[in-house]
Amino acid sequence: MYESDTVWEFSITDRITFGMGASSELGDDLLARDASSLLVITDDELRDAGVVETALESVPEETAVSVFEGVEPDPGLDIYEAAIEAARECGPDVIVGLGGGSSIDVAKVTGGLVASDRDVLEYVAPPIGDGVDVPAADTPVIAIPTTAGTGSESSPAAVVSLPDRELKVGISSRRLYPDLAIVDPLLTVSLPPAVTAASGLDALTHAIEAYTTRHFETKPAPDRADERPDYGGRTELTDLYAEKAIELIGDSLRQAVDNGSDLEARRDMSLASLLAGIAFTNAGLGATHAMAYPVAGENHTPHGVTVAVLLPHVMRYNAPTAREQYGTVAQRLGEPVDGLSDREASERAVAAVESLRDDVGVPDDLEHLGVERDDLSRLAEKTEQIQRLLVGNPRRVDQTDLETIFENAYRAD
Repeated sequence: MYESDTVWEFSITDRITFGMGASSELGDDLLARDASSLLVITDDELRDAGVVETALESVPEETAVSVFEGVEPDPGLDIYEAAIEAARECGPDVIVGLGGGSSIDVAKVTGGLVASDRDVLEYVAPPIGDGVDVPAADTPVIAIPTTAGTGSESSPAAVVSLPDRELKVGISSRRLYPDLAIVDPLLTVSLPPAVTAASGLDALTHAIEAYTTRHFETKPAPDRADERPDYGGRTELTDLYAEKAIELIGDSLRQAVDNGSDLEARRDMSLASLLAGIAFTNAGLGATHAMAYPVAGENHTPHGVTVAVLLPHVMRYNAPTAREQYGTVAQRLGEPVDGLSDREASERAVAAVESLRDDVGVPDDLEHLGVERDDLSRLAEKTEQIQRLLVGNPRRVDQTDLETIFENAYRAD
């Protein structure tokens, strides 16, 4: 599977604190940094639900706390710019991103660009932006996720929505890794079932795509940015993280959705999200995520739901190239595969993903998400432009292939 002389890299958030009640460690970290001021980037729903207050209980009384609560799902340029301006006004010693992937993404970019005089879009990859690297930041960022799915707390990337262009674009830099990720499963207990399901399936998609990305034996030429993947391809180490994440999700997602107070299930899902995030930020993603971006950009569909609809169909397409890996996926999801051929085992993997998706109440086709059949060709054309993700897909895919996958995902039989 791997060449013995292959050289690969592996990156991770500087420090991770994980466990029930881990958010109580925030105060000690602020004291260790001698931080006198703090900016919390979050959303108003978490404030109203009391999650912000809970997460900040350990903050020393003498620490001045400012809160930017203007984050919305799929944040656009205006939200990023407003958060950066809020940071410039209060000049915090530390920035905390508290919430789902959107809040953490905004916090990471805010910490990286608070001292920059460039526009946010300049840091987006071409052709939308200039691909300027994020400058070395003076303001440390602490990520505290309240969902179990996005993996943003362990990712060096952030997603920016451009609704006027019906696009989602990314900013990616090693300098966007949070300085500290505090993962406290207790903060996810209040998540409603639908959000738990969608975020959990997002984590599953991260893990499965990371586990099946191409293994790059050589790095693409740096002057061919259109062919350069976001990440380095799967390795023995990313496989370990991805496999464990898949197993945890298969064991725990149904219970986390059906009984949100099940602390063991919540813990397992938080750990799975973290592990899947570490896996995909090093190994990369594939066609499922590439296809999901234009769908969500045009139809404003939740990311986790979108990838959950597309994943089984991409798996079926990729199966001829990734049957061995999918056999392991099936096994990790609890499917008996002993005595089965690679083809039969890979089919079990697809069926297991579909069964899990159905059991947690997520729609099974694009039609249910409001996508029009007449849009599929255009969505395929937009997807083909996202080569930074498609280059990592285990099986080569062109626009005709993408149209077929979209068509298969459009209406459930």
